[in-house]
Amino acid sequence: MKDALAIHRWLLAHQVHHEIVRLPRPITGADELPETISAPPERCVAVTVLEATTRIGDAVIAVVSTVAAQPRPGAVGGLLGVRKVRPATAFAVNSATDYADGLVCPLLLPVQLQVLIDDRLQPDTEPIFTATGERHTALSLRALDLLSLLSGKTVDLRIPRPRGSREAVALRH
Repeated sequence: MKDALAIHRWLLAHQVHHEIVRLPRPITGADELPETISAPPERCVAVTVLEATTRIGDAVIAVVSTVAAQPRPGAVGGLLGVRKVRPATAFAVNSATDYADGLVCPLLLPVQLQVLIDDRLQPDTEPIFTATGERHTALSLRALDLLSLLSGKTVDLRIPRPRGSREAVALRH
């Protein structure tokens, strides 16, 4: 399993300024980062691993997004043109990513894993936080650096509102 030390060494080799943050309490998932380190959910990054059933068979997909806007399986399914998308089992997450389930870091993911990057992640110079595969640490680095290191396809994961919905009508007025 990959951990904070592997990430730290890789980032040093790529000369990326970063910090491994010792957490005040252990976490079981990246969605706990905002409350654990007192950071806005928009500044905390999570990797959601999903399983999709395609015509060819099952596929595992990693989606990089903020904790504030984690992807819905239906949005990913619509984007990929598949009908059945569900959260991956812990075994599938561990096997596909080599990280502990819930603590997947967006860095050092296997090249054969399909990665989608939510376009709401802004390439700015502010620090963001993400899991490291360990319960007691997080990674802090500039959003711009993270996005430049990720290999994957940037996609729009917003769910479109139907034309006649109250929200769509309210937005026009």
